[in-house]
Amino acid sequence: MFIITDTIVALATPPGQGAIGIVRLSGSDAIKIADKIFRGKKLAKQASHTLHLGKIASENKIIDEALISIFKGPKSYTGEDVIEISCHGSPYVLEQIIDLCLQHGARMAKPGEFTLRAFLKGKMDLTQAEAVADLIASQTSASHHAAIHNLRGGFSHELIQMRAELIKFSALIELELDFSQEDVEFADRKQLYELIDRISETIKALADSFKLGNVIKNGVSVAIIGKPNAGKSTLLNVLLNEDRAIVSDIAGTTRDTIEEVLNINGVLFRLIDTAGIREHTNDAIEKIGVQRSRDARNKADVVIYLFDVNEHSQQEIKERMEEFEKEGIKYILAANKSDQLEQETVNELFTEIEKPILFISARNKQNIQNLKDALYELVMQGRVKAEGSIVTNARHYSALQNVLNSLQDIKKGMDEKLPGDLVALDIRNALHSLGDITGEVTTEDKLDYIFSKFCIGK
Repeated sequence: MFIITDTIVALATPPGQGAIGIVRLSGSDAIKIADKIFRGKKLAKQASHTLHLGKIASENKIIDEALISIFKGPKSYTGEDVIEISCHGSPYVLEQIIDLCLQHGARMAKPGEFTLRAFLKGKMDLTQAEAVADLIASQTSASHHAAIHNLRGGFSHELIQMRAELIKFSALIELELDFSQEDVEFADRKQLYELIDRISETIKALADSFKLGNVIKNGVSVAIIGKPNAGKSTLLNVLLNEDRAIVSDIAGTTRDTIEEVLNINGVLFRLIDTAGIREHTNDAIEKIGVQRSRDARNKADVVIYLFDVNEHSQQEIKERMEEFEKEGIKYILAANKSDQLEQETVNELFTEIEKPILFISARNKQNIQNLKDALYELVMQGRVKAEGSIVTNARHYSALQNVLNSLQDIKKGMDEKLPGDLVALDIRNALHSLGDITGEVTTEDKLDYIFSKFCIGK
């Protein structure tokens, strides 16, 4: 499938100016190429996992003083000989060092090619390789936790165990086909039923975790909607603890959607401040803003419906609730400017509304933490950070669904007493889908697609 004989080079640190920059080489000629540009000890004679200080030079021109790290295969990240050149983080210096490596036989690495080589050399399976990209992209403690769990092989280990048990039964059933004339049964059907039920339960739990995993990995979009002058922009500013949106007493100040990110307990919430929605306006620009607000509401994972306690009627709130529930929108009712009313009055205002209402004052920052807690709870629905595997990858989720379908086919086949070769075929389908997740069964095109999403130096 992949034949790797060359040596690759790439910048392993972010582009731009910095204190330190790292150039990485991997391949059979990595040490040989480094020796040609390094003025110091002969690297080919040095032990693996050692550091060496010297100078990087082109003929008689010194480019930089650098620290060379040697990692000899197979005990390296890629399983090949790896050289890391740590130098000063000047874009010019880094470019010169990479050019020198190219002149001496290396080629520029493709996105994710270092990790691809690690996968092809058996240093990690495909779920662990994908976890590398997730770890690099993690922005919260929750996404970091999920990526580290997968990188350490937690998810893979569960799948490998299930696959091994299925392979055992597949082999026994296919063995029966060789003795079809004797009408013998090597695979205990009762045990196979129990195995299918157990694996199905585990796979379903993993597939169900994708909703949580998607939240952890991609965050949650939250649209703040309501009438003009309800205090939406003030609420956004208070949630972010900065003056992000323009605030005034003039209705219709916000003309377009404004999006910012808020981290609540390790989950990213993408807050969208929208233009106030009112049915009748002659302002052409405001009409566009209102339409964008409706679009944002329809696309959001959660809606905060903010209303002024002094102006809204119970009937109006009921109509919004019916609208949200009809469209399947998760929502929170937030009554703003509640500091302007006595508590007894507040308690009596919305007695006909069955759903809880959060009474807040955006301007005075009252009960804002309660609103954050309500947002988090609505999304997480009581689920705590799991120590087990959480599926964050859409490709894994799709494959798990295929596994479930194959398991149902196996069970149905046994119920209907289908021939062993057909049951074996369904087992092979389940094995194929499990192997597709870990990379035991894959194609070159699929690997190209997966690793093309990585950064170049990884």
